[in-house]
Amino acid sequence: MSRSEVARLRRQIELECESIHLAMYGYAAVARHQIIEHKYNALGEYQEQLETLVGEEEAANIVRDTYIKVIG
Repeated sequence: MSRSEVARLRRQIELECESIHLAMYGYAAVARHQIIEHKYNALGEYQEQLETLVGEEEAANIVRDTYIKVIG
């Protein structure tokens, strides 16, 4: 397992979650559905990449925990 790759993917997931949060609740709260959908799809792609490094369950936990932490 490449720790730096896991760390990079964790950061990307965190950034996507922050972006989702801003799209839903920030000044641009009128964000179009397609934008938010695209960001959720990106989260899924990062989760799939993590699965190859840490396994399916751990990847799901990382995404869930990051989402809750950021969007909470």
